[in-house]
Parts: sequence; C-alpha cells; structure tokens
Amino acid sequence: MSHHVPDHGDWIAVCDGATALLLENRGDHGAIHLVTREIFKQDNPLTHEQGTSPPGRTNSAHGGRRAAMEGSDYHLQAEEAFLHRFAASLDAHVRSKQIPALHLIAPPRALGILRKQLSDATREVVAGELAHDYVKLPLDEIERRLIAPDRG
Repeated sequence: MSHHVPDHGDWIAVCDGATALLLENRGDHGAIHLVTREIFKQDNPLTHEQGTSPPGRTNSAHGGRRAAMEGSDYHLQAEEAFLHRFAASLDAHVRSKQIPALHLIAPPRALGILRKQLSDATREVVAGELAHDYVKLPLDEIERRLIAPDRG
C-alpha cells in the first residue's frame, strides 16, 4: 500500500517495537496539524540483557551427536507482543467508529509485524503506509515528512 497525505480527521499510527503514537490530523492537505491521541510505551531491553541462560543443546537421534539449539530472541518476542497490543487498541478505536481512515508509519520489520496483527475491520480503514522510523521525531517534523515522505 502506498502513502498519501492524510485528510482532516484521519488518524496516524507511528510506531516501532517499543513505542507507538496514535495521532489525529486536525489540519488539511495544505496544513497538516497532528494532535496526540494516545502514547504507548514498553520497556524492551536487548535480548542479551533479558536472557541469562545459554541456548540449550540436543542429542541427535542418529549417531549420538549433540547440537546447539537456537536461542530465544526475547527482544523480538517483546516487540511482537507490544505490536499485538497496539493492533488490538487500533481495532477497538476502529470498531467504535473513532478512526475513519488510518495511516501506518513504522520501520519495515515493525510494519510487517503490525500488518499481520490487524483485524479485517482495521485493514479496511488503512489509507496508507510508510516504512520509516518516525516515532522519535517531534510532531512538527512528522508533519513535514507526511507532506514530503521522501525526506526520511
């Protein structure tokens, strides 16, 4: 799905794996004015800070060889859980008719995870997507980049 400039009343979900901003455009095409509706945050330390045990080992059924098992990526699991909760919140807003149109902005990996978590009702109101990391930008910079998305 491509990007287009949000209309008056459209909502914009700007997120990564640990922070999400739910914004509403109270301006128009010529003058976007974003207002924060909700902020979602999650503390998500790096995987090596979360796991304390080394990956396990397994014995092969043939020949008695031992092999290392893949370690868990706790950081990715936490991102997926966070984006799942955020998608549920978006769905609640869509079902209560608060969101007429939704624009998604997230880094590529987070955008892919979020897409999978969206309900059919929420997918129907998605008007555009940008695969960029804008979550740490001030609102005025997000507004500028929504008008000219190639800047970032």
